[in-house]
Amino acid sequence: MFDPVHQFPSRSHAMFGLQPRRTFLSGFAAMAFGAMLHRDGVAREGDGFTPPDGKPHFPPKAKSVIWLFMNGGVSHMESFDPKPMLSKYGGKSIAETPYADTQDPKKLAIERLVVPDANGNQRNLLYPLQVGFKKHGQSGIEISDWFPHIAGQVDRMAIVRSMWTTDSNHGAQTQFHSGRHQNDGDFPNLGAWVHYGLGSLNDDLPQYISIGNREYWNKKDGHYLGPAHDAVPLRIDPKNPLDFGSPERPITPESQAVGVELLRKLNGIRAAESPRDAELAARVASYELAFRMQRSVPDAVDFSQESEETKKLYGLDLPHCRDFGMQMLAARRLVERGVRFIQVQHGAGGAGAWDAHGALKGNHQGNALAVDQPIGALLEDLSRHGMLDETLVVFATEFGRTPGSQGSDGRDHHIFGFSVWMAGGGIKGGVVHGATDEIGFHAVENRHYVTDVHATILKQLGLDSHRLEIPGRKRLDIDHGKPIDAIVA
Repeated sequence: MFDPVHQFPSRSHAMFGLQPRRTFLSGFAAMAFGAMLHRDGVAREGDGFTPPDGKPHFPPKAKSVIWLFMNGGVSHMESFDPKPMLSKYGGKSIAETPYADTQDPKKLAIERLVVPDANGNQRNLLYPLQVGFKKHGQSGIEISDWFPHIAGQVDRMAIVRSMWTTDSNHGAQTQFHSGRHQNDGDFPNLGAWVHYGLGSLNDDLPQYISIGNREYWNKKDGHYLGPAHDAVPLRIDPKNPLDFGSPERPITPESQAVGVELLRKLNGIRAAESPRDAELAARVASYELAFRMQRSVPDAVDFSQESEETKKLYGLDLPHCRDFGMQMLAARRLVERGVRFIQVQHGAGGAGAWDAHGALKGNHQGNALAVDQPIGALLEDLSRHGMLDETLVVFATEFGRTPGSQGSDGRDHHIFGFSVWMAGGGIKGGVVHGATDEIGFHAVENRHYVTDVHATILKQLGLDSHRLEIPGRKRLDIDHGKPIDAIVA
């Protein structure tokens, strides 16, 4: 069986040109092959169940998701949940504040600050806010001065200020992506479930894309759902966006056409000989998809097609946010072309760039400068292209940071209360849901475990996670989560 990818050697001869086809399938085309097997209903036939048919369980409000994840733990108090009491009582212990003797049940929980925090450390001295806040938009929601461009989109956003989780270290990244703890085993993350349930909007592009580096603990992807549902890593480099995706030597369109036509004839003969071989049909289709990706992926990240005004909107002319700006512009272009789920990691590597145990002000100010303008531009650009209504944008992080100080100028990990926000895709705009106490220690109103974010996203996509369950792989109810209906339009 002839394949076009071998006809056009990539940058890695070892991957494509000089090894047998079976070895080649373990690389780029394996993803395409697995996807086609799944689509033809043969990928997991040995498990005794029928894969989903790619149709939503009920009418969806969103078609695609852009999942923005800030690695390391963003301080909720210096981003989307202002706590002026931290500054008023900065440097004092909880015993020196009016909350020490309160009987108000919302404030009473704050007294637990005198016990060790999530990492077993005492963080009793309150640390003042390191940034100011202003009200924005018609909603008048307060946003940190470090995020002026995101603040400009606040009337499109629903901020959830009452998140909580249980993993006090950075395995919480796995927990936020999959709903399970790092040591629980191999559980699919949300993007894999979405891909498994809904399949493709565009057969020329991967339907689940990961942009940015990822540490081992949040590379769960498909796992027991199968390799067809793994994220396809995409490098936002117009010169080389996809590993093994570009021919090493120039090839004319005429030569490509000859190869494709020959492929069709040879595979047509083989299909006539084995008309009931679904695996063969999927294998053929996988090579064709890999070939189409060689053209469709570079086109998706060809920013020369964008106006100078658009490129400046995303900050591509600014060194501090150019890289992340390209990722956000690519995300818009990929959604525009029918990609279902795009996961963008900011600051991955080690514990994560936002992990401010010391020098929090410089850390968060620098990271915010890198992501604020591009994210604000993404929301604005999706809206003006008429795509925000069907695209759900999520801004998340694994946990918040302690109200108490760590060292002289940092904050520790904090799992008892933190913030995320969502926009588009049928989500209400200009609303705040849930609350932490006066110093940001505990989520005290409308508390939400991290899988409630998953459930909300799946609901907007028209999926019921219980109907996606695989026999023999039952999950706990908390693993499914409950939709945050208060923020759904």
